[in-house]
Amino acid sequence: MELLQQFFGIIGDLTWGWSLIPFLVIFGVFFTIASRFVQFQFFKRMFGVLLNKGDNSGKREISGRQALLLSVGGRVGGGNIAGVAVAITLGGPGAVFWMWMIALIGMATSLVECSLAQLFKRSNGDGTYRGGPARTIMFGLGEEYKWLAAIYAVCLIASFALGFNAFQGNTVAGAAQDSLGIPRLWTGLFLTVVAGFIVFGGIRRIAMAADVVVPIMAIGYLAMSFIVIVINIGDLPSVIITIVSNAFGIGEMVGGGMGAALAQGLKRGLFSNEAGLGSAPNVAATAQVDHPIAQGITQSLSVFIDTILICSCTAFVILLGTVYVPGAESIDGVVLTQQSLVSHLGSWTQYFLTFAILLFAFSSIIYNYYLGENALTFLTDNPLAVNALRILVMAILFVGSVAPGATSVFFFSDPMMGILAVVNLLALLMLFPTLSRILADYRQQLKRGVEFPVFDAAKFADLDLDPDAWQSSSSTKRETT
Repeated sequence: MELLQQFFGIIGDLTWGWSLIPFLVIFGVFFTIASRFVQFQFFKRMFGVLLNKGDNSGKREISGRQALLLSVGGRVGGGNIAGVAVAITLGGPGAVFWMWMIALIGMATSLVECSLAQLFKRSNGDGTYRGGPARTIMFGLGEEYKWLAAIYAVCLIASFALGFNAFQGNTVAGAAQDSLGIPRLWTGLFLTVVAGFIVFGGIRRIAMAADVVVPIMAIGYLAMSFIVIVINIGDLPSVIITIVSNAFGIGEMVGGGMGAALAQGLKRGLFSNEAGLGSAPNVAATAQVDHPIAQGITQSLSVFIDTILICSCTAFVILLGTVYVPGAESIDGVVLTQQSLVSHLGSWTQYFLTFAILLFAFSSIIYNYYLGENALTFLTDNPLAVNALRILVMAILFVGSVAPGATSVFFFSDPMMGILAVVNLLALLMLFPTLSRILADYRQQLKRGVEFPVFDAAKFADLDLDPDAWQSSSSTKRETT
């Protein structure tokens, strides 16, 4: 076991340790410039899908809105509550500024990876689709890269479906026990039963659950944070000035100055919004839309919601309060956010935050499971394998909830996520010319006055596309992007 830990420790050092975060930043800047700042050009178009459920009522297709909310549910989690607090504690208020910056360029990365996943998606023959980096590599780069796609799929299953779900179960059970006094056993049973009901219903039931849970958790948390901001509105300008000045080492408030702020902001921002890791494209590919770029634009909004909105709310709650003291002994991330809320609105808010953590974690659980299922179906089409994964995930959730120490078994999660991120970035770079072609097609249709561009697969006959995935695009109700 010690030898394995050392092996994965080396992998972690070679990815997250020094190379991966700079690569994610550099690639994000490249995608932003090469696409002519696509995330800003189509910024207004992102929001239309939130109000449009589409015409999927009673149908089997997953709408663009459902795919968006499922990806938001996966991105938004403990990092938005605890991770932001850790970034501020270790990097100072300036870390928030660099979180904003990485989100803005990450929106371009997300558009690229999610548009390509849509382009190379495959129809299941029942109105649903599958796609993601593994299939993008396989059908975008060719059969000779199947081995690379398989590596990605294995790493995705190990890190998200297994490892991260064990940690999520542990987080939920710990929060329920500490704040509400609920024994871990009951929380574990509840999580296992509810998660099992949803995951055995397949992607449609998963999407329906996200369509309900995600708006409740996001709007509830944003509303609570908005109340705090309004109460302290007079101090908000000075907090924003502090964030910006500290980002550049002016008025340094923690050891390490600008370097600490930059490192923590980039790291926590990337961990939170996942742009470039290849996770969200697995969900983006499930949507029925008229053009691949339409879903790419929609998924850019997911990054914006995760970091610019929700992470910023946590930061303002902390920095507008008196609990956080620069340079003082660090406080556990969740506790800092919790105590800051209590200082603003009273002790009842600790229960609200516990409820928010429960919803955030649960949405991540069903999202993580689907990523694993999608990767498994790339490796094998045996339905027994999918059912086995569902049972295994339920077991891991239960064990992670009732036996906190069991999560130490999943030490390989972060290193394997590092591998899949490297694989995903390499594939995105190799396929960027293809992305540029479909982006040009989308822009040309807009220039001709087409309000909602429609993808014509026949114009891209040289690509290995699934005609069944695109033949009905023109007959569906237009997504508002």
